[in-house]
Amino acid sequence: MGGETEHILMIPFLAQGHLRPFMELALRLHAKTHFTITLLTTPFNAALLRQKLAAAAASPDVRAVELPFNATDHGLPAGVENTDKVPLPFVISVFHSTKSLEPHLRNFISTHFSSRKPPVCIIFDVFLGWVDPVARTFGSPGIAFITGGAYGYAAYISIWNHLPHRNFADDEDFPLPGFPENHRFRRSQFHRYLKVADGSDNWSLYFQPQLRLSMNCTGWLCNSVEEIEPLGFEILRNSVKLPIWAIGPLLPDPSQVGKSSSSCDECIQWLNSQKADCVLYISFGSQNTISPTQMMELAMGLELSGKPFLWVIRPPFGFDINGEIRPEWLPEGFEDRIKENKQGMLVRKWAPQMEILAHESTGAFLTHCGWNSLLEGLREGVPLITWPLAAEQAYNSKMLVEEMAVAVELTRGLEGKVSKEEVKRVVELVLGSGEIKKKAVEAGKKLKEAVRVDEGLGFKGCSIKAMDDFVDAFSIH
Repeated sequence: MGGETEHILMIPFLAQGHLRPFMELALRLHAKTHFTITLLTTPFNAALLRQKLAAAAASPDVRAVELPFNATDHGLPAGVENTDKVPLPFVISVFHSTKSLEPHLRNFISTHFSSRKPPVCIIFDVFLGWVDPVARTFGSPGIAFITGGAYGYAAYISIWNHLPHRNFADDEDFPLPGFPENHRFRRSQFHRYLKVADGSDNWSLYFQPQLRLSMNCTGWLCNSVEEIEPLGFEILRNSVKLPIWAIGPLLPDPSQVGKSSSSCDECIQWLNSQKADCVLYISFGSQNTISPTQMMELAMGLELSGKPFLWVIRPPFGFDINGEIRPEWLPEGFEDRIKENKQGMLVRKWAPQMEILAHESTGAFLTHCGWNSLLEGLREGVPLITWPLAAEQAYNSKMLVEEMAVAVELTRGLEGKVSKEEVKRVVELVLGSGEIKKKAVEAGKKLKEAVRVDEGLGFKGCSIKAMDDFVDAFSIH
């Protein structure tokens, strides 16, 4: 496999939100270099990637290959190989389980590559720092890939490396090492496991060494655009002290996304019946949800606002996220009323998000601040209402509100207070704000411009140039 052609290996983290940008990066690298690109992951995730590669009509030189993995060896339910459907207490077990892939990665490289011609580089998720020593062993540059944004990950890394919140109370603001003094944080922005992290807990024992290993590699790639978060990249570069290439947004072209489902048709038909820029789209991503109390207040606030909304709804926290919606989680008669007066539409589990965000009727997006969702919303110039729930999402929200002025934060986390009156106020504010809309449109233009190429004018967007620079840096042109 490795002897005839130049070859890049890629090792993604085991989560849907990480697999997709890895695949998009693989497709772009192949288009630029014509090298063979192999994505190495567990059997279940390899099968997912193969489906997506087939749907994208990818070249056979971009492929997903399985590494052996047994979930039950790591205290995980049988067959569980990523974070998407695993209960929250098991998520850290998924992280720790990735280290079991190391001997299989070593075996794969030694079997398929000669010492004279190792992989051109090995690109790995920034959470999988253990890959870099493997790359060094075989003489390949190790490249860490951030699937999120620069500001959010800079905050995440600083917090895990220093755990500064240990010295502050819940209601105190505190600075982060590496951040400007006026960028202060609170414990309420932290995930529940990070709030209690002290360096000896199971989360710290994974994240601290893995992030530090990643900070020792050859360089980093980041799924963002230099021009939308200049401060984030400045902080990240000062912290990591490595070359960082901003090569985002790594999103599929909206025109190439499949449109085959009945729920897709229903959503678009409903949006077609609404006025321009008036609909609030609500989605908390594929693996996040809110509490029963929060869900009830959100529903009451939406109805109170009188604004049209399209809500991708899943059962609340504590219940099977893939189960059915129970009547007691929503106000009595809620769904019947919003259907009858054409105010809203509830979509179970999945909706064609990119098409919804690109629709002229969509005027705002209530989001959990997962990076893929943020890029999709901002690319279409859609103002945001943020409700961060996990990982680096609260830091993404902070940047969107304070640095970019494209968002208003409604609440944060499962513990965050939310009232129907506040929902009504924020929905009306964001849907009615010309200034937020203007800023979102400006961000959208920057995201599109970053990946635009005009051969006639000799123009290349900043992310295209960054990808060229990355390729040149490893003589893989």
